[in-house]
Amino acid sequence: MDELKVSREVFCQDAISWLNEFKMSDDYSFLGSLPDISEFPGYSLDEWKEWFQATAELILSKTSPVGVSIFFQSDIKYENTWIDKAYLIQKVAEKLNHKLLWHKIFCRFPAGTITFGRPAYSHMLCFSKNVIPDLSKSTADVVPDLGEKTWMRGMGLEASLVASTFVLKQTQTKTLVNPFCGEGSVLAVANFIGLNAVGIERSPKRAQKARLLQVAPDGKSWDLKE
Repeated sequence: MDELKVSREVFCQDAISWLNEFKMSDDYSFLGSLPDISEFPGYSLDEWKEWFQATAELILSKTSPVGVSIFFQSDIKYENTWIDKAYLIQKVAEKLNHKLLWHKIFCRFPAGTITFGRPAYSHMLCFSKNVIPDLSKSTADVVPDLGEKTWMRGMGLEASLVASTFVLKQTQTKTLVNPFCGEGSVLAVANFIGLNAVGIERSPKRAQKARLLQVAPDGKSWDLKE
């Protein structure tokens, strides 16, 4: 990280409070994976949907027109009803006039695998008001493996790399903000490729890990170092 002269800052606080205080800047893009209803005991489905969409709206509203907001989400089944998180986010983005630049699918299991509760894939959606992607730099819409995880709820490292690389190569922003950053895999990948990184995590234990985690490529896998 030192050779690339990048920075990493992790705030141990509630992500919603941090976002409410954040002042929009042309240097920042966002990459978020919003918690699902399983992390909200006592919430009804409608209450969680309201929270989920309000949080997506907050992230989008804090994103500069020259930056992007990227969301990585896995759908769920709740009481035998399919909950499409990509649809929920797209409704909010449309209301705020943020354009959908791309929508990728990351396979959690090989095609043809039967799963229960969650699908065998995750969504990654990228929104912006003014960014126009260079189509000559396009990457795959269906990615066969989301990559190694540093913890159970973490975003796969390959997924983190795809998102971070887009921010680096196709926007003028130099800092990637990751609300709900967990143990910091997104931050570590962003730093590795040359982006500054900001994480928000209310768990002191996870926030400390997010400050220290580093990743380095080893062939097609990743060597995780703390």
